[in-house]
Amino acid sequence: MTEPVPALPVLYRDTALVVINKPAGLAVHGSRLLGGETEFVVEYLRDQLGQPVFPVHRLDRATSGCLLLALERDIASSLGQAMMSREVEKTYWAICRGWPAESQFVVEHPLDGGPGKPEKKPALTEFRVLARCELDLPSAGFPTSRYAWLEAIPHTGRFRQIRRHLKHISHHLIGDTSHGDGRHNRHFRMLGIHRMLLHARRLAFLHPVSGKRIEVVAPVDAEFARALALFGQSAVDAAG
Repeated sequence: MTEPVPALPVLYRDTALVVINKPAGLAVHGSRLLGGETEFVVEYLRDQLGQPVFPVHRLDRATSGCLLLALERDIASSLGQAMMSREVEKTYWAICRGWPAESQFVVEHPLDGGPGKPEKKPALTEFRVLARCELDLPSAGFPTSRYAWLEAIPHTGRFRQIRRHLKHISHHLIGDTSHGDGRHNRHFRMLGIHRMLLHARRLAFLHPVSGKRIEVVAPVDAEFARALALFGQSAVDAAG
Protein backbone atom coordinates (compact mmCIF):
# COMPACT_ATOMS: atom_id res chain seq x y z
CA MET A 1 0.00 0.00 0.00
CA THR A 2 1.37 3.44 -0.95
CA GLU A 3 2.32 5.72 1.94
CA PRO A 4 0.21 8.90 2.11
CA VAL A 5 2.06 12.02 1.02
CA PRO A 6 2.63 14.48 3.91
CA ALA A 7 0.92 17.83 3.42
CA LEU A 8 3.20 20.46 1.90
CA PRO A 9 3.69 23.34 4.39
CA VAL A 10 1.64 26.36 3.30
CA LEU A 11 3.25 29.68 4.30
CA TYR A 12 0.67 31.98 2.66
CA ARG A 13 -2.58 31.42 0.78
CA ASP A 14 -5.45 33.49 -0.58
CA THR A 15 -7.87 33.10 -3.49
CA ALA A 16 -5.22 34.01 -6.07
CA LEU A 17 -1.98 32.40 -4.99
CA VAL A 18 -0.16 30.20 -2.52
CA VAL A 19 3.40 30.10 -1.17
CA ILE A 20 4.68 26.81 0.21
CA ASN A 21 7.87 25.76 1.97
CA LYS A 22 9.11 23.24 -0.61
CA PRO A 23 10.95 20.30 0.95
CA ALA A 24 14.43 19.47 -0.30
CA GLY A 25 14.38 16.47 -2.64
CA LEU A 26 11.03 17.17 -4.29
CA ALA A 27 10.91 18.52 -7.86
CA VAL A 28 8.51 21.33 -8.75
CA HIS A 29 7.29 19.67 -11.96
CA GLY A 30 8.38 17.17 -14.59
CA SER A 31 11.57 17.64 -16.62
CA ARG A 32 13.64 15.53 -18.96
CA LEU A 33 16.51 16.03 -16.50
CA LEU A 34 14.56 13.98 -13.94
CA GLY A 35 14.13 10.87 -16.08
CA GLY A 36 11.13 8.78 -15.03
CA GLU A 37 10.44 10.54 -11.74
CA THR A 38 6.72 10.99 -11.13
CA GLU A 39 6.48 12.81 -7.79
CA PHE A 40 6.20 16.59 -8.10
CA VAL A 41 5.06 19.60 -6.07
CA VAL A 42 2.43 20.54 -8.65
CA GLU A 43 0.65 17.17 -8.40
CA TYR A 44 0.87 16.98 -4.60
CA LEU A 45 -0.37 20.52 -4.05
CA ARG A 46 -3.18 20.15 -6.57
CA ASP A 47 -4.46 17.15 -4.64
CA GLN A 48 -3.86 18.85 -1.28
CA LEU A 49 -5.80 22.01 -2.18
CA GLY A 50 -8.34 20.32 -4.42
CA GLN A 51 -7.75 22.72 -7.33
CA PRO A 52 -5.26 23.35 -10.15
CA VAL A 53 -2.01 25.15 -9.31
CA PHE A 54 0.38 26.93 -11.67
CA PRO A 55 4.06 27.35 -10.68
CA VAL A 56 5.34 30.90 -11.14
CA HIS A 57 9.03 29.98 -10.83
CA ARG A 58 11.08 26.93 -10.00
CA LEU A 59 13.48 25.71 -7.36
CA ASP A 60 15.99 22.94 -7.97
CA ARG A 61 14.85 19.62 -6.56
CA ALA A 62 17.57 19.71 -3.90
CA THR A 63 16.71 23.28 -2.82
CA SER A 64 14.13 23.94 -0.10
CA GLY A 65 12.10 27.02 0.78
CA CYS A 66 9.67 29.59 -0.58
CA LEU A 67 7.92 28.51 -3.76
CA LEU A 68 5.21 30.69 -5.30
CA LEU A 69 2.31 29.15 -7.22
CA ALA A 70 -0.80 30.78 -8.67
CA LEU A 71 -4.31 29.38 -8.40
CA GLU A 72 -5.37 30.82 -11.77
CA ARG A 73 -3.54 30.77 -15.09
CA ASP A 74 -3.77 34.53 -15.69
CA ILE A 75 -2.43 35.21 -12.18
CA ALA A 76 0.52 32.93 -12.97
CA SER A 77 1.18 34.95 -16.13
CA SER A 78 1.08 38.25 -14.24
CA LEU A 79 3.42 37.00 -11.52
CA GLY A 80 5.72 35.47 -14.12
CA GLN A 81 6.07 38.86 -15.78
CA ALA A 82 6.91 40.39 -12.38
CA MET A 83 9.60 37.74 -11.97
CA MET A 84 11.05 38.48 -15.39
CA SER A 85 11.15 42.22 -14.66
CA ARG A 86 12.89 41.54 -11.32
CA GLU A 87 10.06 42.97 -9.25
CA VAL A 88 10.02 39.89 -6.99
CA GLU A 89 12.61 39.87 -4.20
CA LYS A 90 14.24 36.48 -3.54
CA THR A 91 16.67 35.82 -0.71
CA TYR A 92 18.47 32.51 -0.18
CA TRP A 93 20.58 30.98 2.56
CA ALA A 94 23.59 28.92 1.56
CA ILE A 95 26.53 27.25 3.30
CA CYS A 96 29.80 27.14 1.37
CA ARG A 97 33.34 25.93 1.79
CA GLY A 98 35.97 28.47 2.80
CA TRP A 99 35.77 32.02 4.10
CA PRO A 100 35.12 34.66 1.43
CA ALA A 101 37.60 37.53 1.66
CA GLU A 102 34.87 40.18 1.86
CA SER A 103 31.80 40.28 4.09
CA GLN A 104 29.74 41.54 1.15
CA PHE A 105 30.53 40.84 -2.49
CA VAL A 106 28.99 40.43 -5.91
CA VAL A 107 29.60 37.71 -8.47
CA GLU A 108 28.93 38.87 -12.01
CA HIS A 109 29.68 36.00 -14.35
CA PRO A 110 27.70 34.97 -17.48
CA LEU A 111 26.05 31.55 -17.45
CA ASP A 112 24.54 29.32 -20.09
CA GLY A 113 20.97 28.06 -19.83
CA GLY A 114 21.83 24.48 -18.93
CA PRO A 115 21.78 21.35 -21.11
CA GLY A 116 20.92 22.15 -24.71
CA LYS A 117 21.10 25.92 -24.12
CA PRO A 118 24.75 26.90 -24.73
CA GLU A 119 24.20 30.65 -25.11
CA LYS A 120 25.68 32.53 -22.17
CA LYS A 121 23.75 35.43 -20.67
CA PRO A 122 24.63 37.98 -17.97
CA ALA A 123 24.19 36.70 -14.42
CA LEU A 124 24.66 38.58 -11.15
CA THR A 125 24.37 37.41 -7.56
CA GLU A 126 24.86 39.51 -4.44
CA PHE A 127 26.29 37.73 -1.39
CA ARG A 128 26.63 38.62 2.29
CA VAL A 129 28.48 36.56 4.89
CA LEU A 130 26.22 35.94 7.89
CA ALA A 131 28.67 33.84 9.94
CA ARG A 132 31.85 31.77 9.72
CA CYS A 133 32.96 28.58 11.44
CA GLU A 134 36.04 26.37 11.54
CA LEU A 135 35.75 22.64 12.20
CA ASP A 136 38.32 20.06 13.28
CA LEU A 137 38.09 18.22 9.97
CA PRO A 138 41.34 17.90 7.99
CA SER A 139 41.19 18.93 4.35
CA ALA A 140 43.75 19.47 1.56
CA GLY A 141 46.72 19.38 3.93
CA PHE A 142 45.14 21.65 6.54
CA PRO A 143 44.16 20.38 10.01
CA THR A 144 40.81 22.17 9.91
CA SER A 145 38.08 23.12 7.44
CA ARG A 146 36.43 26.53 7.15
CA TYR A 147 32.83 27.24 6.17
CA ALA A 148 30.63 30.30 5.68
CA TRP A 149 26.91 30.85 6.04
CA LEU A 150 25.80 33.19 3.27
CA GLU A 151 22.82 35.25 2.27
CA ALA A 152 22.46 35.20 -1.51
CA ILE A 153 20.30 37.52 -3.61
CA PRO A 154 20.16 36.60 -7.31
CA HIS A 155 19.48 39.60 -9.54
CA THR A 156 19.05 37.38 -12.60
CA GLY A 157 17.43 33.97 -12.92
CA ARG A 158 19.89 31.71 -14.70
CA PHE A 159 20.06 27.92 -14.49
CA ARG A 160 21.49 26.89 -11.08
CA GLN A 161 22.81 30.43 -10.74
CA ILE A 162 23.80 30.51 -7.05
CA ARG A 163 25.40 27.08 -7.18
CA ARG A 164 27.43 27.87 -10.29
CA HIS A 165 28.49 31.33 -9.07
CA LEU A 166 29.79 29.81 -5.84
CA LYS A 167 31.74 27.26 -7.86
CA HIS A 168 33.12 30.06 -10.03
CA ILE A 169 34.71 31.72 -6.98
CA SER A 170 35.82 28.37 -5.46
CA HIS A 171 33.46 28.63 -2.49
CA HIS A 172 31.47 25.57 -3.48
CA LEU A 173 28.00 25.02 -2.05
CA ILE A 174 27.94 22.22 0.52
CA GLY A 175 25.98 19.15 -0.54
CA ASP A 176 25.96 20.11 -4.22
CA THR A 177 26.86 16.90 -6.05
CA SER A 178 26.93 18.60 -9.49
CA HIS A 179 28.96 21.76 -8.83
CA GLY A 180 30.31 21.23 -5.31
CA ASP A 181 33.43 19.82 -3.66
CA GLY A 182 33.20 16.12 -2.82
CA ARG A 183 35.63 16.27 0.12
CA HIS A 184 33.58 18.86 1.96
CA ASN A 185 30.30 17.16 1.05
CA ARG A 186 31.65 14.04 2.73
CA HIS A 187 32.53 16.03 5.85
CA PHE A 188 28.91 17.10 6.22
CA ARG A 189 27.59 13.61 5.53
CA MET A 190 29.80 12.41 8.40
CA LEU A 191 27.96 14.97 10.55
CA GLY A 192 24.60 13.53 9.48
CA ILE A 193 23.81 16.28 6.97
CA HIS A 194 23.01 14.74 3.60
CA ARG A 195 21.11 17.48 1.78
CA MET A 196 22.30 20.35 -0.40
CA LEU A 197 22.54 23.44 1.79
CA LEU A 198 20.60 25.96 -0.27
CA HIS A 199 17.31 27.34 1.07
CA ALA A 200 14.96 29.93 -0.43
CA ARG A 201 14.53 31.87 2.80
CA ARG A 202 12.43 34.86 1.76
CA LEU A 203 10.09 35.96 -1.01
CA ALA A 204 8.58 39.45 -1.32
CA PHE A 205 6.33 40.82 -4.06
CA LEU A 206 3.29 42.96 -4.81
CA HIS A 207 0.03 41.02 -4.92
CA PRO A 208 -1.16 40.98 -8.56
CA VAL A 209 -4.79 41.65 -7.56
CA SER A 210 -4.77 43.80 -4.40
CA GLY A 211 -1.41 45.49 -4.90
CA LYS A 212 -0.59 44.67 -1.28
CA ARG A 213 3.04 43.87 -0.46
CA ILE A 214 3.42 40.20 0.48
CA GLU A 215 6.52 39.00 2.34
CA VAL A 216 6.98 35.35 3.26
CA VAL A 217 9.80 33.71 5.24
CA ALA A 218 10.39 29.94 5.22
CA PRO A 219 11.85 28.16 8.27
CA VAL A 220 14.64 25.68 7.57
CA ASP A 221 14.26 21.93 7.99
CA ALA A 222 15.99 19.81 10.65
CA GLU A 223 19.09 19.02 8.56
CA PHE A 224 19.68 22.63 7.59
CA ALA A 225 19.18 23.64 11.23
CA ARG A 226 21.81 21.05 12.22
CA ALA A 227 24.22 22.68 9.77
CA LEU A 228 23.45 26.16 11.15
CA ALA A 229 24.16 24.89 14.67
CA LEU A 230 27.81 24.60 13.61
CA PHE A 231 27.85 28.41 13.47
CA GLY A 232 26.63 28.84 17.05
CA GLN A 233 23.43 29.47 18.93
CA SER A 234 22.78 32.84 17.29
CA ALA A 235 22.51 31.09 13.91
CA VAL A 236 20.04 28.59 15.33
CA ASP A 237 17.96 31.39 16.84
CA ALA A 238 17.91 33.30 13.54
CA ALA A 239 16.63 30.26 11.66
CA GLY A 240 13.37 30.04 13.59
